[in-house]
Amino acid sequence: MNYILNTPSDYDSDCSTNRILQNSTSFPFHQSLKEYNCPDLITLTDLSNSIGVGNIFIKDESDRFGLNAFKVLGASYAISRLLKEQTNIKTVCTATDGNHGKAVAWIANKYNIECIVYVPHDTSKERITAISKFGASVHQINDNYENTCIHAQYMCSLNNWTLVQDTSFDGYEYIPSLIMSGYLTHMHEINDQIKLMNKSIDIVFLQCGVGSWPASCIWFFRNLFNQNTPKIVLVEPKESAGVFESLKIGNRVSPNGLNQTIMAGLNCGIPSKNAWKIIKSGIDAAMIIDDLSCEKAIRTLFNPLKSDKKIVSGESGAAGLAGLLSVLDCDKFKNLRNHLKLDKNSNVLLFNTEGATDLKSFNRIIKKDPNNS
Repeated sequence: MNYILNTPSDYDSDCSTNRILQNSTSFPFHQSLKEYNCPDLITLTDLSNSIGVGNIFIKDESDRFGLNAFKVLGASYAISRLLKEQTNIKTVCTATDGNHGKAVAWIANKYNIECIVYVPHDTSKERITAISKFGASVHQINDNYENTCIHAQYMCSLNNWTLVQDTSFDGYEYIPSLIMSGYLTHMHEINDQIKLMNKSIDIVFLQCGVGSWPASCIWFFRNLFNQNTPKIVLVEPKESAGVFESLKIGNRVSPNGLNQTIMAGLNCGIPSKNAWKIIKSGIDAAMIIDDLSCEKAIRTLFNPLKSDKKIVSGESGAAGLAGLLSVLDCDKFKNLRNHLKLDKNSNVLLFNTEGATDLKSFNRIIKKDPNNS
């Protein structure tokens, strides 16, 4: 089975993460930055007609602050808050598979503080260079993402650095909650954009790594849309599906796959503690996809039908569309389609969470003949 059905339920609205999200001022903060831009919410009319859904809306984050990914929303807001609360911060540190580390490096450079970034063994040279260009000291660890996070935590305790990690664990929940609240900016943007279109959203496909970003999206939908909350589906790589496997047993666990996927930004470990509480009570389904499905989605966005706009999407950025296409293409997803009420009238929201952050990989994918996959 490549999917799990879930029924949304109540969750602890009195928890600290919920209070931080409720009090988020990320939207006005980001609007105050000179680099602020509001990425388009693109309508893919011809694609939606082709695959048999009402509308496809995709929030294109490939040009957010010129950083090619949405992650800067979380890191910039969290560090700005921390520097107001702790004026003696001299060094920030994080572990990353690429985009989060680049975001931390960017905002650290903006505030003129030192930045140390640890990356796992399979991080591409292009992603490392993208982090380094903002002045960060980047160290590659001969291990996976989850253990790289543990190493960063240890180095922070050893050197009195401030850990700015987008995943939470026992005793470390405040900063990840600030990062989650930073992500709410583009949800406010989408809410405004959808209202201007005079449209509604029926189903959302959210790609998932450790879960902080999809959890912030889920929180927003449930708290601001109330009775009109859309159906929400999480999409993970089959070789690194921590949330999917955690849902199967009811507790957070590390993925048991090979941790080998082109979706580097989703190639993560055990789900974030803060995110897990929201995800398990807020989604309607979780599903897993393979790399070939992701490659197909990248080519679909890059080679649009008729009048649709061309979108440059990285591997993690295209995962949401890969999930939608898989659900519509395969008979094994029939029960999931019924559960979501996904049909010709459905308005579907997707996110292109990153552009081509690894050009070598991206060029290989778009030039690849799908018939020879």
